[in-house]
Amino acid sequence: MNSFQYKNPTKIIFGKDKIATLKTELPADARILMLYGGGSIKKNGIYEQVKSALEGFQVIEFGGIPANPEYDILLEALQIIEKENISFMLAVGGGSVIDGTKFLSAAAYYQGEQPWDMLTSRQPILKGLPFATVLTLPATGSEMNSGTVITREETKEKLAMGGPGLFPVFSILDPQVVISIPERQLVNGITDAFTHVLEQYMTYPAGGILQDRFAESILQTLIEVAPVIIKDPANYEAASNFMWSCTMALNGLIQQGVPGDWTVHAMGHELTALYGIDHARTLAIIAPSHYRYYFDNKKEKLAQYAERVWKITEGTLEEKAQKGIEKTEAFFQGMGIATTLAAYTEEVVGTAQTIAQRFSDRGWKSMGERGALNPEDVEKIVEMSYY
Repeated sequence: MNSFQYKNPTKIIFGKDKIATLKTELPADARILMLYGGGSIKKNGIYEQVKSALEGFQVIEFGGIPANPEYDILLEALQIIEKENISFMLAVGGGSVIDGTKFLSAAAYYQGEQPWDMLTSRQPILKGLPFATVLTLPATGSEMNSGTVITREETKEKLAMGGPGLFPVFSILDPQVVISIPERQLVNGITDAFTHVLEQYMTYPAGGILQDRFAESILQTLIEVAPVIIKDPANYEAASNFMWSCTMALNGLIQQGVPGDWTVHAMGHELTALYGIDHARTLAIIAPSHYRYYFDNKKEKLAQYAERVWKITEGTLEEKAQKGIEKTEAFFQGMGIATTLAAYTEEVVGTAQTIAQRFSDRGWKSMGERGALNPEDVEKIVEMSYY
């Protein structure tokens, strides 16, 4: 296992009716900017719970953060932060609202020409305006990590950034919110978390025995609770395990001491930027093709995954590895997620070349767990995902 340093300063407050604890966790003298999305929290009762807990605080609201947090909209919120002398932010939503809040956290202290440069420079963010979260949609793990992904409609780009300055101070996770989540978003959340684990696990054996077991346990839990939570979102036990699995999938723990990949996400982000496809569904499109393309590099872990997660015990190492890919694809498809690009758009021709050129223009080379992925490989992988 590789050497590592690990620190996660985010306090997690998990359980029923925990939104009320906001009143004791927030700084008493804070000028708070409360951020949320399209208004679903006003239909499911979460807004009222948050507002009740915020009684007595100085609060300004900013709603309308879209599913892929849009740069230009976030700049409007940034103006409020500067004008109103905001000292603390509260993100009430899923990964998109939390990611948008992280961007604002960094932008509030940014001294450069334009905040978008933070995403193109890929420099770690060391300090940000403090913020907390009330999670309403389990999926991204953004409530307990320091990464964010922002979309810019003007240039059809979706880029990531992060750093130790972007951890939430605390996050409230009440599994009861799951009952109001539409099935499409539940399925997306399961797929997103599942693929987060695969990005940190599906590489090559590195002697991280415990880390592998952590990762496999999250995958097994998601597989077990997926049909339950889709059928009955009110099942509190399933909702609890679903929510905590999504958080654990990307809070930094399972990636310590082992190699990571993340090229599935890099390619998937481009599909969202170009076509507006749900983030989780772009991962389901790309991952199987990526594993088939890099089969020789990943076959040991693919076979281990097939054995331990899917209980495939017969066949050669290569046969087990192939079945591991097939089982992954079938898992996504079984939840109603198509795993080919053509299922989402008729404009597939040329997509691979466009994405590969973007990687090349940004200097994104030698990626993946072995530093072997180049734009030429990206083009072939995306082409494999067309049909």
